[in-house]
Amino acid sequence: MDPHAPHTAPVPRVGVVVIGHDDAAHVTAAVRSALAQGPVVGEVVAVDDCSTDDSAELLTRLAASEPRVRVVRRRVNSGGCGSPRNTGLDRVTSPYVMFLDSGDLLPPGAADALLRAATDAGADVAGGLCVRREVPEQRRAPGGREVPWEAGLYAARAVYESPAQRPRLVHDTLCVNKLYRTDFLRDHGIRFPEGRFRYGDFVFGARVLAAGPRIALVPNRVYVRHVRGCADRLPSAPDRAGIADWRARTEASRAAYEILLAAGRKELAREARAKFLDHELRMYACELESHDVHHRRSWWTLTRAYLAEYDASDWEHRPTAPGCLVGRVVLASPEPRDLPRIRALASRPARLLPPYAHTPDGTPAWSADLPRITLEPLLTRPVRFLPLTVDAELRPRARTALLRLRLHELYGRVAQAGPEALEVEWRCRATGRAVGPRTTVGLAAPAEGSAGVFWSAEVTLRWAAFAFRRMPDGGARVWDLRLRVRFRGGAYREVTAQVRAGAELPRRCAMVGARHSVVLMEPYSTHSGALALRVAPASRGVMSVVGDGLRRLLHCHSRPQAH
Repeated sequence: MDPHAPHTAPVPRVGVVVIGHDDAAHVTAAVRSALAQGPVVGEVVAVDDCSTDDSAELLTRLAASEPRVRVVRRRVNSGGCGSPRNTGLDRVTSPYVMFLDSGDLLPPGAADALLRAATDAGADVAGGLCVRREVPEQRRAPGGREVPWEAGLYAARAVYESPAQRPRLVHDTLCVNKLYRTDFLRDHGIRFPEGRFRYGDFVFGARVLAAGPRIALVPNRVYVRHVRGCADRLPSAPDRAGIADWRARTEASRAAYEILLAAGRKELAREARAKFLDHELRMYACELESHDVHHRRSWWTLTRAYLAEYDASDWEHRPTAPGCLVGRVVLASPEPRDLPRIRALASRPARLLPPYAHTPDGTPAWSADLPRITLEPLLTRPVRFLPLTVDAELRPRARTALLRLRLHELYGRVAQAGPEALEVEWRCRATGRAVGPRTTVGLAAPAEGSAGVFWSAEVTLRWAAFAFRRMPDGGARVWDLRLRVRFRGGAYREVTAQVRAGAELPRRCAMVGARHSVVLMEPYSTHSGALALRVAPASRGVMSVVGDGLRRLLHCHSRPQAH
């Protein structure tokens, strides 16, 4: 059968490899989500990695009633995901193959969407959008329960004759949101690392891109990755608390780079190193301050050794990107230093002035031997184009709260523009209406602290102004803090306010609202770190509190003990 033949009707052309270990609670749901793709899925190869629970028995029972399911049980646990995936790949007979982890799901229509894209374009690989879903929903992302992965790659349909046409493909290291032509993988000897190799997707993905496949992308949701409280027991789940996980990340990243470079894919290899700076380094640098001294030093030493392998072209690829700046400061200092500001720089969005950047006269902030960082493009841009940073802190009082705001300097450009005042407004996220008129407060003279140079202002927040706002549908309301910075000469710039690093927000409080009702007020930090205020009727708020408590209680009692 020609895998590139035009696709007209759903015929059994896709094999799905499902892997699992000691995941009896979820593995059959994963297999059923593959079967629910319809007749396009001709076989499901369920590989049990020597489970000690009821996983194998449940799969065998399912296979007895579903002829498309074949169960393969490994005699020895591999300790990773690569070996069972290879085992399943060896058993697949279909022209195309997909991979699915036991704790995750394929959404309806995923296999058909990918197969149509692959066959219509004559592609060796087809990819779609993967979303991360937290279960149970203890913390939700804004606007829903799902967070997309590399959404920019899958914003629209696209076909690439070679990965070199879209180097950004290197950033999507997942294997589970893609469909592969089986013979393409076998002809090029593309397999996963065997044994206890963490982040094997990095290596597998690099081997795929190194082979130069024709690639089709679709905007469809094709994979749902579940994040559960017990996920640290699964082989594919990262545990960033230990230094071993960071060592595994760097080893996998190094292997991916070397694979691409050896295949002559220099641009992709350089992009792999940029991806390490932009994703891995920034993600772990944000958490470094929360670890103990021993972990920090081990992480710092390991990271410096890996970054020392970078050459000049790697650093010049995106010289002012936050990850590149973080990498330079790690290289410049033999010991961990300035961790709060590194975390601020590494966070998303990265806005604060790095203290190790050179000033316009060439004077470095703290290190005479730090390699010069090119900032000229930022030094010449008008202030209205710069990513200004205002952070906020709330100090509770009896019926009010003191809102302290700080506007931070950025490469000397803010002082040149002459900031004079802040216009403060709270706006309802659902209706777009403000809680009251804008409050204008003057900015104090610039001061210097551990966070650099900043201008400050204070505003009194009155809880009653929010409590007496009517909520006709009886639901909660979220109020976002909106600011406008006014500069000398009448220019202004609208910004949001980030919760100040290390600052504790006031606890939720009860207020008497309209018609003698009781409402709960809760300041909180949004997913992006901005300050917001949630206002809810007391009945709904109390149920929310009770629900959160019950979920935490059930989670504590149901979570298995780590081995």
